[in-house]
Amino acid sequence: MTLRMATRVGGHKLCHAAMLVLLVLRVSLTSAQDLAPRAYLITPIHSNAITITYSNYRGDLLFDGAVPITGSTANVGTVVVTYTHSLHVCGRSANVSASFPYGVGNFRGNVTGTQTDAYRSGAFDSAYRFAVNILGGPAMKVPDFRQWHQRTLVGLSVKLVAPTGQYDPAKLINLGANRWALKPEIGFSRRLGNWLIDSYGAVWFYTPNRDFLRMTGVSTELNSQRQRPIFAFEGHLSYDIRPRLWASLDGNFWAGGRTSVNGVENPKTQQHNSRLGVTLSVPLSKRQSVKFGYNQGAYVRYGGNYQTVSLAWQYSWVGKPN
Repeated sequence: MTLRMATRVGGHKLCHAAMLVLLVLRVSLTSAQDLAPRAYLITPIHSNAITITYSNYRGDLLFDGAVPITGSTANVGTVVVTYTHSLHVCGRSANVSASFPYGVGNFRGNVTGTQTDAYRSGAFDSAYRFAVNILGGPAMKVPDFRQWHQRTLVGLSVKLVAPTGQYDPAKLINLGANRWALKPEIGFSRRLGNWLIDSYGAVWFYTPNRDFLRMTGVSTELNSQRQRPIFAFEGHLSYDIRPRLWASLDGNFWAGGRTSVNGVENPKTQQHNSRLGVTLSVPLSKRQSVKFGYNQGAYVRYGGNYQTVSLAWQYSWVGKPN
């Protein structure tokens, strides 16, 4: 979940109106704050998985003096449906996935002594990812995969976030960002017995939101909000208790992302944040598993200092389900 703030919007009247609320929400479930252990492990070709994840984000919103807001909190519940399919590309293991989130949120903040509350429900921006292994993970059918033992894996991925979420330029709080986002990433995975070490490095790029904060009855001017790239780093240390039963310690750090409105940049929106968490994956049957996750802000300068609790159910199969 990512929050973007703007302290200046074109036109004096529009600035005055924005100061009455000024809680600009950009919830992105595929942001730099992701914690995704084992994201580059390979599966047999023609593998499929349906994953349904519920997450709750609850905590404080920190603005580092970017705007005069105090006591800001958020409580957001989301459900994300993801489909993943594995394939081979030039003899290498690869996969594609699509995620479609829906959420409900309550937000509260004090602006110059006035409490402001907001409720939102609807679709968030959808996300699409393509990943391919470039070292250590050839494309394999099930018989070969059963005989294969992982050592070192290196993969590349590209994630695209599409502006399909709920967005109204007349509202300061939106579930969608009204822009495209692109995240190229390189991932490393190394197995040492029952231990697995994962690390990823990525950069987020954003297109402008050219219809930002258009207050009906106050201003008809189109405002353009831009955001600089965010550099993200992520690491995981996990342990296999037994096949398909594993636990991991997760952490990340991201920096950058200063925002500007109509060419006026707000340096206080620069992000230098990190999160720590744990994940537990438990098999239910041959094709089903559940995954529990918890993480919280370890260092937050600007954004959401919140706690996240998640529960995911996954059903997987190779080829067509019986």
